[in-house]
Amino acid sequence: MRGKPHAEITEVWPRDGHIRLVGRIHGHPADGVWRLVLTRRARAGRRLSYAAEVKGDRFESALPVADLAAADYAPVEEWDIHLTDGEVELRAGKHLDDVRGKKKIFVYPEQRIGNLSVRPYYTIKDNLSLECRTGGTA
Repeated sequence: MRGKPHAEITEVWPRDGHIRLVGRIHGHPADGVWRLVLTRRARAGRRLSYAAEVKGDRFESALPVADLAAADYAPVEEWDIHLTDGEVELRAGKHLDDVRGKKKIFVYPEQRIGNLSVRPYYTIKDNLSLECRTGGTA
């Protein structure tokens, strides 16, 4: 994934009811207006979109955890994270370092909204996603 265009995550800040993401647009021109897009894996038609501030190739965006609450959740739901300029969707992940297997290395704190716990995590492909669990902890 090093050479493939993507949204390289440099910082993840899950706190105070928000998840703030900071990173760089890698392998694609950073011109235009960008948005952070969350796609619910179980229902690809369910998407959430947030403004992303872009300066040079650096981006920053935040999402309120409360937006992830849904009445029709399975016990575990996952949301994939992309950055888009309306033409291309770049998967968010951390690929430009020498650390592989981030899923077992990076553990972010969960945040709770009512009966829902939300936690950012890295997938087995070192992409960043969100895990939502009802009832228990993420």
